[in-house]
Amino acid sequence: MPAFNEEKYIAKTIVGCRKYVDKVIVVDDGSTDATAEIAEALGAIVIKHPENRGYGGALKTIFESAREMKADAMVIIDSDGQHDSGEIPKLLESLNNGADLVIGSRFINGNGKNVPAYRKIGMKVLDSATNFAGGIHFSDTQSGFRAYGKKAIEKIRINDTDMSAGSEILMQIKDHDLKFKEVEIHCNYDVEDTSSQNPVSHGVKVLVQILRDVELRKPLYYFTVPGIILMVVGLVMGINFIENWRSGGELPLGPTLFMIIAIQVGMISIFCGFILHSISRLLDNSKFKWDVT
Repeated sequence: MPAFNEEKYIAKTIVGCRKYVDKVIVVDDGSTDATAEIAEALGAIVIKHPENRGYGGALKTIFESAREMKADAMVIIDSDGQHDSGEIPKLLESLNNGADLVIGSRFINGNGKNVPAYRKIGMKVLDSATNFAGGIHFSDTQSGFRAYGKKAIEKIRINDTDMSAGSEILMQIKDHDLKFKEVEIHCNYDVEDTSSQNPVSHGVKVLVQILRDVELRKPLYYFTVPGIILMVVGLVMGINFIENWRSGGELPLGPTLFMIIAIQVGMISIFCGFILHSISRLLDNSKFKWDVT
């Protein structure tokens, strides 16, 4: 479990988790309180970051540790008391039934009524962006309660350092041909001080990072589609200007310049999209050949 200044809730979470797992690993991400000391006193394996590396940095350490330990399965759960450790068996059961990655979802089977409205709206925006970028479909891409099988542990690599790392992981599902499943979980939002970040700024940062991933993974959508729209707008404006000019009218300077710029930028965006798409396919094919060999 990643932990940053969670001395209020870390003990309850560790005690609850120990009933269902062989080892509890706590990544103390630069905490300034007694999080690490409490975790060590309860028998957890504590890995300390000398400074705060962010949620993604903590996840990266967790995956690296699991690989070093040659773990067959791993459950990641938030240390702030929001998740019910008693639901861990649900996730492990799905792993045992063949899934490589299991998401604890707050929004399936009519669940999620206790989620604050402002959180739900933000989550749905991030869900849509993540699902689009990864070509997947999850009802709760931002859930921090997950289980990973051996294949997922070995294959997944994390580069993002912030909360967008959760989305980054899901975008790798198709890359590594991972089998996935969602199971219903419940979340407690009555816990105080569960986040060190403003939810709005946090959501914007995650969305921006996801859009950057879309730029790399789906350049046709990121560049070509907007380019086509710009070009069409410019051409329609040009046709109207020509018809007006033939009727004896004058060409307006401002709109004419905008038309020219729209067509040029549109053409450049279209070509960039196709070129980047070709490069992306070449890299994917090279990666596949490398993996095979």
